[in-house]
Parts: sequence; C-alpha cells; structure tokens
Amino acid sequence: MIRLHNVSKTYAKADVKAVDDLSLEINDGEIFGFLGPNGAGKSTTIKIITGILTADSGTVELNGCNIADDPIAAKMQIGYVPDNHDTYDALKGIEYLKFIGTMYGVGGDKLKQRIDEYAQMFELTDVLSNAIGSYSHGMKQKLSVIAALVHDPKVWVLDEPLTGLDPQSAYRLKQLMRQQADRGNTVFFSSHVIDVVEKVCDRIAIINKGKLVAVDTLDNIRNDPNVSLESLFLTVTADGESK
Repeated sequence: MIRLHNVSKTYAKADVKAVDDLSLEINDGEIFGFLGPNGAGKSTTIKIITGILTADSGTVELNGCNIADDPIAAKMQIGYVPDNHDTYDALKGIEYLKFIGTMYGVGGDKLKQRIDEYAQMFELTDVLSNAIGSYSHGMKQKLSVIAALVHDPKVWVLDEPLTGLDPQSAYRLKQLMRQQADRGNTVFFSSHVIDVVEKVCDRIAIINKGKLVAVDTLDNIRNDPNVSLESLFLTVTADGESK
C-alpha cells in the first residue's frame, strides 16, 4: 500500500538531509509503527507520504499511485491525522465533516451514516452543532480522527494520534486501527510512546538523522528475550548506526 524508494529531502539553508535515501515498503493489512527521536525525519517523511511536501528525489507510491505523477489519485487513498489537529475553527463540527466528505466524493446517506457512527463512538454527537473553536484539544483530535475516516481510506496515516485523547477514546482508536488493518488496509502510525507501538503494531521502522536504521516485526522482537522494542530503539538511535 505504501512504497518509498530512495526518498530524500533537504530543507532550504539546512546542512543535512531531513530524509536521506529512505526506502520502505508497508504491506496491505498491517499496522506499521514509525519511530524516531525528535528531529529524526518522522514528520518530514509523513508529509512527503501525504503530499504536503515534495521529495527532492525518489518516488512514493500509495496503493499503486505515484504521488508525483498523479497526486490527486494518490491522496484520495489517504486518511491523515496530523499531529497538530489543524481545523477550521469558525465551522461547526458537522460542517467540517461534511466538507471533508464532499472533498473525497462521499455524501448523502453514506456520509451521514459514517459521521453518526464515529461521532457516537468518540462521544462527539452532542457537540457537532457547535463551532470547532469551542472544542477542547481532545475534542479537536477526535474530530480529526473522524474526518480521516469518513471516506473509508485504504491508507490511514496517523501522526501522534493519541495526544490529548482520554483513555477510553485512545482505546477505541487502537481498536479502529486494528479493524482497518484486518480489512486489508494499511495503517501507518507514528508515535513517541514506545509501549503503545509495541502493543498495537505488526512491524516497526526506526529512523534517525534522516536514515532508516532498523526494520523488524514485533514478533521477532518479542521472541528474543534479550531485546525489547525500547532497548532496540535506544541502541540504534544512540549514534545513528544499526547494531
């Protein structure tokens, strides 16, 4: 579902590459954890995958669509939950969700059904008629999650999605991630919370200083009594070299 091949990105006036010759393939039907210390290149990679940024070199494919050749078709595959939950605060919650649905070509009873289902799941039904500007941080995060699901995406990209969520909503989000993967879709999940990644992900990748330094299945890590995900993370990010 997601394929990156030799992707690099350098910001203006920067001395080093934010993403350096990154190649990665995320399979259908898996939750893929993406880890790295601050400044490692995680957010840059996510913005390249979602088409917010353009790579300097390399290719990105989403469900067979090259994002450089056909950006609209590629982006139609994606549901994206950013780490900053940017929304249109002047709109009502229901207006925002209908706007997002329309942008992805979903409307009518199908859109209403999905909004109702997810709003009930995340306990937003009673506030959808309120302006988003009146929402708390956690409520905006829930709205962003719903907005990323109303078009039933094949690729779900989540950048620190648990931030601000109460335990019940966080649990429901993790359930949805598993459900999406079990349907054959792809979930790309970036988080600083290693314990959560270890519990919900099928495979993980660790990036450091723009380079991929580890890729493995969680089963392999769990089956080695001498290695935990936390210890692997600390080892391979200590100096940027895979051990």
